[in-house]
Amino acid sequence: MSVRPPYRADVVGSFLRPPAVAEARARHHAGELDDDGLRAVEDAAIVDLVQKEADAGLELATDGEFRRSWWHFDFFGLLDGVDIVELDHGIQFQGVQTRPRGIEISSRIGFSDTHPFLEHFRALQEDVKATGARPKFTIPSPTVLDFRLEPGHIDPAVYDGREAIVDDLVQAYRDAVHAFYDAGARYLQFDDTAWAYLCSDVELEKASERGIDTNGIAERYAALLNRILDGKPDDLVVTTHVCRGNFRSTWISSGGYEPVAEQLLGVTNYDGYFLEYDTDRAGGFEPLRFLPKGDKTVVLGLITSKTGDLEDPDDVKRRIDEATAFAPLEQLALSPQCGFASTEEGNILTEDQQWAKVRTVVDIARDVWG
Repeated sequence: MSVRPPYRADVVGSFLRPPAVAEARARHHAGELDDDGLRAVEDAAIVDLVQKEADAGLELATDGEFRRSWWHFDFFGLLDGVDIVELDHGIQFQGVQTRPRGIEISSRIGFSDTHPFLEHFRALQEDVKATGARPKFTIPSPTVLDFRLEPGHIDPAVYDGREAIVDDLVQAYRDAVHAFYDAGARYLQFDDTAWAYLCSDVELEKASERGIDTNGIAERYAALLNRILDGKPDDLVVTTHVCRGNFRSTWISSGGYEPVAEQLLGVTNYDGYFLEYDTDRAGGFEPLRFLPKGDKTVVLGLITSKTGDLEDPDDVKRRIDEATAFAPLEQLALSPQCGFASTEEGNILTEDQQWAKVRTVVDIARDVWG
């Protein structure tokens, strides 16, 4: 269906953790299982996952983020100069709050070639050799670090305020992109909640209360990301997933993409955009008119990962057709709207329902794009 990612049938990245992984992580946290024991359980589960992804008809494979507790904090906390600390509150979703964790900058930000995620990618690259799939690896976007950073969590002896971290943050991500490329990565994704929050008046107000200057913030984020992306190798595909919140099947932000579409789609130099369109909270397809003609792809997240109820394929095809009023069919693709387990707790559906969702994506994509 497609040669270069993102694929006509794609996935965001995370999958429900198998019981063996959940049990091993709990034992490891309790001190009953050492690092090597946990790694062995994760290794076996990821080999099985990669085969299941191939059996479902996907041309790519992820590691399901099985080695992570959070989609973002695990990566951030392993950067030089960044610590994950306990707060007096978590992130507020609809009716539920996450564990109380936050980001703190204690020294200069950097990306080391010993960052454990590089080894995680290398392991996935070995695992996909059995299926021939292309490995896809996800990391959180640098804009998330900026947007989630709370007042008082930057050491003033290191950086004089929020704006002072930008240059080092950009360099850390440029180093990360090239390190993953040198390790063999050709399909990398920046997962990003910040752009979705910029579509929400409620979240923008919260950001202002945290001391973020929200005037022109979309332009600033586009410029920050382009400083990173402008240095990437030509044969490396970098996409982004714009997430509206995904924790135990709940969500955070509402609002259509119109406020950010020109900067996100037209200015930011991503190769592809995974956009959530599973509910009317995302608005209509009109913002897709800002997608430039050419090689960029919008992956329509029309299949929800939050429930096990299967979508009607005809309804999904109708919505894809509606999107073509604003972007060419050849620049569109299909995926679940988000991962199935952005944190290790996972969404509220079964593994069988999860795989039924993935197969539905593949079947519809084959019908639409051939």
